Amino acid sequence: MKEILIRDAVLDDLPVLLQFEEELIEAERPFDPTIRDGKIHYYDLQSYIESKEVKVVVAEDKGTIVSSGYALSRPARNYLDHENYAYLGFMYTLPEYRGKGINHLIIEELKAWAYQNNLNEIRLTVYEDNIPALKAYAKAGFKKHIVEMRLPSH
Repeated sequence: MKEILIRDAVLDDLPVLLQFEEELIEAERPFDPTIRDGKIHYYDLQSYIESKEVKVVVAEDKGTIVSSGYALSRPARNYLDHENYAYLGFMYTLPEYRGKGINHLIIEELKAWAYQNNLNEIRLTVYEDNIPALKAYAKAGFKKHIVEMRLPSH
């Protein structure tokens, strides 16, 4: 993937990133019946890009943004052995670029940021039925940790 460039996102990337967010939400709707209908947002991407506390990165192929992700610091529960951890999110890759290791490059960039910021615990969430994502994260070294369960309304 020599032609793939990983770089920090800038405000000019916002239109593409908002489209990625829409596509990510639509891809996740089948996994989560609790996502509200209609147009929604998961993230405040503009403030994330502007913040020094959040690392938003994109992958480019010949000037075209093909993948994204972010890392931010979150406080850990008071009983854990770490005060804060890096939370990764907004992991999206255009369908035609999946399976080429681009997500791994994004994760490596975000891991480097986390470690530079003394965030040695790194976490993300993924739907249990999203098998391709589970495989990609396992390949990057992530291990299942906690399973969240819900009781659907009747």
